[in-house]
Amino acid sequence: MSAEITDSRTAGGSGSSGGAGGSGGSGEPREPGVPSGLPVSGAAPASRAVPPAASGFHIPAGRGADGPYALDISPEKAGWGYCSLRILDLPPGGHHSFATGDSEWIVLPLSGGCTVVTDGPDAGNCEDAARSASADAVSCELAGRESVFSGVTDFAYVPRDARVRITSGAGGRFALTGARCERRLPARYGAASDVPVELRGTGSCSRQVNNFAAADVFACDRLIAVEVLTPGGNWSSYPPHKHDECRPGEEAELEEIYYFEIAAAHGTQGLGYQRVTPSGRGRGTDVLAEVRGGDAVLIPDGWHGPSIAAPGHDMYYLNVMAGPGETREWLICDHPDHGWIRGTWPDQPVDPRLPFYQAPAGDPR
Repeated sequence: MSAEITDSRTAGGSGSSGGAGGSGGSGEPREPGVPSGLPVSGAAPASRAVPPAASGFHIPAGRGADGPYALDISPEKAGWGYCSLRILDLPPGGHHSFATGDSEWIVLPLSGGCTVVTDGPDAGNCEDAARSASADAVSCELAGRESVFSGVTDFAYVPRDARVRITSGAGGRFALTGARCERRLPARYGAASDVPVELRGTGSCSRQVNNFAAADVFACDRLIAVEVLTPGGNWSSYPPHKHDECRPGEEAELEEIYYFEIAAAHGTQGLGYQRVTPSGRGRGTDVLAEVRGGDAVLIPDGWHGPSIAAPGHDMYYLNVMAGPGETREWLICDHPDHGWIRGTWPDQPVDPRLPFYQAPAGDPR
């Protein structure tokens, strides 16, 4: 008997005006809003104008659960304009239906596989519509993966103003990365074999980046999303960087969500640390969070990094970004006190534990 989980909510609110084009990179440094509706930890600085319910930017696992989602971050809850992230756990035979509203989404398997059926435009009753998809519905069979540490995954892009049904025969855990947008692009499949796997940094700054929805890799209207894997004991998102103001050709204004999974070892859960420091101009995001599997950190602004993996525990994080820029691009500015570290990388080897894996040679479907 299958389990039916239905969410008839839209992404909420209306997108801002202005289109988005398509060039740029990924969400964690490569070589040359405040939360208002989420229970969180870490004090929000008094220098920022924050909604009354705001208390910080670190969301421990389970504290951001809402309805069918183990984690539900929306623009309204985060107190910003664009980024969303939902984590969905489905039992074997489970189903989930939702309306995309004014946001574009990518369904990304974290563990397990699923079928994603997109039907649109959104007519209002998501549950009824999902049970009888129209003839022009788009169906994507996602092979998925065992875990975020086992391989690159395929994924499904679903547009705004649509109805979506996710079904998983064996069950699994799925990330729904979203961004408010203006253009309605076609629903489509993203093959694991098309995901560029990149190694960044050297020595103790070595990490792997799966650029599945980087701005210059996969077409979206506003959404940018990548995965980063950091071997235990290493630092990533380093040197600290920011993307909180629009400076054409130099820096893009992007909100960002970090979602973490930590590899267990010797019967222990594992942990890591995430740092965010104020970038000035009245922007005061200041976070030092101990993060564990299922945690998230919201970054409306500020210098972010390092992301530190404890020795013996590999770290994974999913970066979700979007912003108001007319061009969809990832442009960052290194912290002036720490950017020099890049100059030391050519003299060191890449960590031999990398890559964790490569993209498969062909489409597994």
